[in-house]
Amino acid sequence: MLKSHSCGELNRNNNGQIVTLGGWVDRRRDHGGLIFIDLRDRDGVVQVVFNPESSKECHDIASQLRNEYVIQVVGQVSLRPPGTENTKLPTGEIEILADTVKILNTSITPPFYINEDIEIDENLRLKYRYLDIRRERMKNNVILRHRVTKMMRDFMDNRGFLEVETPILIKRTPEGARDYLVPSRVYPGKFYALPQSPQQLKQLLMVAGVEKYYQIAKCFRDEDTRADRQPEFTQLDIEMSFAEEEDVMQLIEDLFVKIMEEVKPQKRIIKPFPRINYADAMERFGSDKPDIRFGMELKDLSDIVADCEFAVFSSAVAAGGKVKGISAPGCAGYSRAQINELNEIAQGFGAKGLATIMLDPSASSVEELTSETIKSQIAKFLTLEQIKEMAKRLGAAPGDMLMIAAGDDATVSNVLGRMRLEMGNRLKLADPDLFAYCFVVNFPLFAWDDKTNRWEAMHHPFTSPKEKDIPILESNPKDVFSQSYDIILNGYEVGGGSIRIHNAQLQRRVFKVMGHTDESIDQLFGHLLEAFSYGAPPHGGIAIGVDRMLMLIAGETSIREVIPFPKNQNAYDLCFNAPDVVSREDIDVLHIKLLDEQIEE
Repeated sequence: MLKSHSCGELNRNNNGQIVTLGGWVDRRRDHGGLIFIDLRDRDGVVQVVFNPESSKECHDIASQLRNEYVIQVVGQVSLRPPGTENTKLPTGEIEILADTVKILNTSITPPFYINEDIEIDENLRLKYRYLDIRRERMKNNVILRHRVTKMMRDFMDNRGFLEVETPILIKRTPEGARDYLVPSRVYPGKFYALPQSPQQLKQLLMVAGVEKYYQIAKCFRDEDTRADRQPEFTQLDIEMSFAEEEDVMQLIEDLFVKIMEEVKPQKRIIKPFPRINYADAMERFGSDKPDIRFGMELKDLSDIVADCEFAVFSSAVAAGGKVKGISAPGCAGYSRAQINELNEIAQGFGAKGLATIMLDPSASSVEELTSETIKSQIAKFLTLEQIKEMAKRLGAAPGDMLMIAAGDDATVSNVLGRMRLEMGNRLKLADPDLFAYCFVVNFPLFAWDDKTNRWEAMHHPFTSPKEKDIPILESNPKDVFSQSYDIILNGYEVGGGSIRIHNAQLQRRVFKVMGHTDESIDQLFGHLLEAFSYGAPPHGGIAIGVDRMLMLIAGETSIREVIPFPKNQNAYDLCFNAPDVVSREDIDVLHIKLLDEQIEE
């Protein structure tokens, strides 16, 4: 090795030792005689002193050094003079008195500062990602990723799971998103698909008798990117035979608690993880991925306003819709401009409008409210008793603002659910030191798709229905519930799974409810159904979004911050300039025809 120690491991216990270090010049300070270099490697930073009286040759070389030069230094560890210690550095009590220095490589001026935590345009960071990873923030995120995935492997191994790799080039099967397709040179006109997940492969491993499988798997989806999505992503993929829903959920709870206690011991966790029914999540939070760190839950006000004089409310109830509300604490003093802004946000979420009622803080309680202590453009259409009843149901107090929406149930719940998150963020209601995991369970098996005019799988088509609902599978699909579960962390879905169908006949029935013909079923899924005919055991599993989970653990707002080499928000790789055009020769050998302007000659 070209180094005997890492920069970050040295301390006063090494005083007097001769060490050899290698790293990058983090900072250089020339004090007219002495030259000080902060030398950085992956483990930390240490100060190196070049004294011309000790070695003029060494000092002369040090005068040539610039930031990001790669150097090797040999010198003696020495305690810093009293009063010059740097308490901000783990190595701040010592310094290296350099005897020799060698420049291993020079560096041109980087496009941004490596040694400063400043805001940098993300596209510039992604173009020079290999420099960005040198910076403290990204370096720590890469280390965190390593630690968490290692813990996952160790945990699964200790629980008797086998890590099994599955193919990347597979057959295209519809699983909810668009596949990335790879043309075959050997089979002209035919394509491989990159897996959206190893779903069918892990089920085949259960048929194969593996019983307990896991994999930290690369997955691919050709869909529009967001802050918490990437075209290629990583998931902890798990499947186990002879398992029931609670077995899988308890396994994941044990894993997540272990990870949090080891990598973020300062954070609090709600234990055990709450189980929330899907219907209750939608009713209380307006979302199937609820942030349960704060209240402000949605409440149904329909019965209170069904006969009121405000036509927006009464007509919505008469048409079979709902009137629901939330209470924003301490917001009764919002200005007309602030209320208009909230109304515009709600309309952007799909609402026709947002009604607000301000409860003046001068009242001692909701019961003491009067017409003078209520401010709202709709107050004249409501009785004082109706407003008091709404306030009480919403858990409001004087000084709060009631936010109310009316319309069809799905739209109202979605709008208020998103407004709840908006206000929770504005008011900082969520405890940043609380990691609130929960499981959402009892999802419907199907959801109606108005665009395709047919039933689609709420999760994926391999999810097993509740056993009691199998008899009504074809006759009443909307009332069939699934054996599925999502795990939620602070309002983000970080994983989802289910007990799978392991019976070929039942799987075929589910496909048919979704509009598949026998011919299309055999063409797309024949291999899976045939496998089920060879004694497939009951099985279930889950897939955990590693990137999204790491984003939340690291306190980041984008999964790009925890992926070493991500695509940008337009799914473009700025480091490699990919995707890119290819030559006509490369295209021709794949038996593909492109427009001439799409081919590089």
